[in-house]
Amino acid sequence: MRKITTILLSLVTLVATTTSCLDKYPENAIPADKAINTLEELDQAAIGVYDAFKSAALYSGYLTLLPDIQADLAYAVNGYTNTYGNIWRWDILATNSEITAVYAALYDVIARANFLLEYAPRVAQTLTTDEQMAQYNQICGEAYFARALAYSELIKMFCKPYESREEAEQELGVVLVTKYNTDEPMVRASLAASYDRVIEDLESAATLMDIDETSPADNIYNAIYFNEYTAYALRARVALYMKDWDAAIEYSSKVIDSGYYLLSSANTEYTSGMSYFSYMWQYDNATEIIWKVAFTINSYGGALGQVFFNYDYSSMKPDYVPAEWVLNLYDQYDLRYGNYFYSYTTGYSHGLTWPLLVKYFGNMNFFEQQVLHTSMPKPLRLAEQYLIRAEAYVQGDGNYSLAANDIATLRAARYQSYGGGVELSQNNAMTIIEEERIKELYMEGFRLMDLKRWHKGFERKPQTQSLENGSSLHIEADHKLFVWPIPQHELESPGSMILPNDSNK
Repeated sequence: MRKITTILLSLVTLVATTTSCLDKYPENAIPADKAINTLEELDQAAIGVYDAFKSAALYSGYLTLLPDIQADLAYAVNGYTNTYGNIWRWDILATNSEITAVYAALYDVIARANFLLEYAPRVAQTLTTDEQMAQYNQICGEAYFARALAYSELIKMFCKPYESREEAEQELGVVLVTKYNTDEPMVRASLAASYDRVIEDLESAATLMDIDETSPADNIYNAIYFNEYTAYALRARVALYMKDWDAAIEYSSKVIDSGYYLLSSANTEYTSGMSYFSYMWQYDNATEIIWKVAFTINSYGGALGQVFFNYDYSSMKPDYVPAEWVLNLYDQYDLRYGNYFYSYTTGYSHGLTWPLLVKYFGNMNFFEQQVLHTSMPKPLRLAEQYLIRAEAYVQGDGNYSLAANDIATLRAARYQSYGGGVELSQNNAMTIIEEERIKELYMEGFRLMDLKRWHKGFERKPQTQSLENGSSLHIEADHKLFVWPIPQHELESPGSMILPNDSNK
């Protein structure tokens, strides 16, 4: 069983003890020449990488919530605490603390992965059995995947959308750091080179974490560790963002057709009165989870549901409630609605009664221990792979029939009953896919990127008890703040040659 050792606990001090997120760890915090010498120590370093993903700046907090709150999926409520208020109002500066925290936390993951990979080769020299070498390869593959995932998220939030290879070579990407001990200049690579780095790491990860198909593997769904298929799932997402439709179809199909995962049915009971789909959100366990961030009652990250409830054991005063237009997308047979939303009367003096986001009410096991609104994030789910493949079928060769099959398969798992098919055509296909992404992936952090890559703006219209400042916002397509600003302290740190997003490359 993997456990975090003292060596890796010192890595937690990264953000607080360095001037720039890109600086390596302090020399006095890690005895680099002694930190990783054995396979066991290498394994503990990998656990340190996983531990970094628990940060409330990442999937259990800002990285998941802010993109959807910034977009058009939720409304601030009169009387709210102003949490994430600047993000919701699009009053976003390079000094914003939440955005700075996301940037720092992602480079923390990258630094940990680089540390592991740099000192791994000397461990390889000590290995004497095939079993040891297989474990070594798996650990290195996990580090490559973690680095790829972190870079993909940095690109998603801090870079313009990918249009073509030619354009991407001229656009700003991210700072690529691939070594722990390095004097590489802090300069942003091109968008093309940044995606190349992600793909190269994912290819290495898939190869090193290869599952031997000749020997039946244990169940790999609901995984808390990376494997070959987490690499394929992320590769499919990256291909979609790069408009590489063939690759998006290829890699999403690897995941869908693998037989390792199954959509969690909302119309089939797992236990009395609870469906498989309900169980996924109430207990963070499901056959469609490709990878989740593992929490325990003694070790967890942020509380995804806090701003949607602010429950104090007597009343609920949510900062944000779902947009009415989103609620209206679900039809009467769609069981996602009842699993995602439930109407409550809030504790505000205005007494707003509104469907609140019970999707993130919290893991019931944690709730029983008075850890409120805390769920294990699920960054990779099978449902997204069906949506990726459907969009790639449509955007690529216009294969509406195959895209319709994927949408129908997803709906069959989510509807009370779904006997009919889906009719897609050039006129309606992307509208249906967009709506399906909203209904399935609500508040999982995809909306801002979707609007950015589709070159779509939006308009908020006031709803009941929505905060006046922000409820009438009109955002044009390609607004500059679809791309988050590079944190100011990164631009100004000693030796930095990082350009802000409003500069020409």
